[in-house]
Amino acid sequence: MNAVTLNRRLVLEEASRVADGAGGFAEAWVPLGSVWAWLRAGSGRERIGGTLTVSAVPYQVTVRAAPFGAQSRPRPDQRFRDGARVFRILAVADDDVDRRYLTCHCTEEVSG
Repeated sequence: MNAVTLNRRLVLEEASRVADGAGGFAEAWVPLGSVWAWLRAGSGRERIGGTLTVSAVPYQVTVRAAPFGAQSRPRPDQRFRDGARVFRILAVADDDVDRRYLTCHCTEEVSG
């Protein structure tokens, strides 16, 4: 792999169940910490979802590697946040032979 410039600070978030006060639960996203990342956008697509048009763009998000089981290692049930932008993590893989970086395959969906 070529040199990576980790130049974007993202917040790694995890879903948590929170009591809704009526005997049920709601989903809330809890920040786990921030990571430095490099983002590369793929080819976007657009689809109709009910009355909304949803634009989806795949991203490869490269972050520093962390050991399996570490809270700082991204997982597919988590997401990255950059302000109002949200990148849902679909898969995570080692990026290089030395296991210095992870590539997170993500998607950003925007309703319009």
